[in-house]
Amino acid sequence: MHKLTLGFSPCPNDTFIFDAMVNGKIDTGDLVFDHKLEDVETLNQWAFEGKLAITKLSYNSFLHLSDQYTLLDSGSALGKGVGPLLICKGDAPQPDDLATFLQDAKIAIPGKNTTANLLFSLAFPSAAHKTEVLFSDIESRVLSGEFDCGLVIHESRFTYEQRGLQKLIDLGDWWEKETDSAIPLGGICIRKDVPISIAKKVESLIKESLEYSWSQYPTLSSFVTENAQEMEEDVMRQHINLYVNDYSLSLGVTGKNAVSTLFTKAAANGLIAKIPNDIYL
Repeated sequence: MHKLTLGFSPCPNDTFIFDAMVNGKIDTGDLVFDHKLEDVETLNQWAFEGKLAITKLSYNSFLHLSDQYTLLDSGSALGKGVGPLLICKGDAPQPDDLATFLQDAKIAIPGKNTTANLLFSLAFPSAAHKTEVLFSDIESRVLSGEFDCGLVIHESRFTYEQRGLQKLIDLGDWWEKETDSAIPLGGICIRKDVPISIAKKVESLIKESLEYSWSQYPTLSSFVTENAQEMEEDVMRQHINLYVNDYSLSLGVTGKNAVSTLFTKAAANGLIAKIPNDIYL
């Protein structure tokens, strides 16, 4: 028996992907998974410490950890129309005035290591007054007036309007127009000290686990609903339908091109020293 630590978020897209794999619904052979559910920024921070053998990781963090972790072909949140949104309360500046507005605005971000923050930083490099806030608290803290705007991810994409907030810009749209590429948000990575035979088995199991969940859909397991806490089931399904797609089964050529584009952009902007050669198994 080989026991591996595994970290992913409690968000419906991740619990949907890993449910069968960690709850005995598929045969994992001699592999056993000690899973931890944490918000993505905590997982990012843990990855810099090398804490978990397998982990969900923002692609922004993976830019800096590709010497320690390998990206698996299955399990990614990547696609088109999936980007983070910058939202505000009250009157929004005109699009041509947005960059000027953001220079002095107080902005809540879901973590400095998130891909959301990377896209925002590439689009608005002069936005300096950013504060890290737990992603699920950003809407309420913008509503309270503590922040002028907030960068929202996950289910907030589906709830901000009903809470009286409005969109300033969709950073996913910005990225797609800028690069003609899909948006790489987060991937599943495995530490490079894990034997490649085991890593390949994990990669295959993630795909099998996701295929099992799709076979049961639209039924949602208790693992998904209980970890989503107070989220309504229709929002859970919107979340899954947006963030879990063909790229989650396999990155394929288009997905890998999107990851390469992110590395190229990061290198061109001085965020990483060089583009690594061996990021996949």
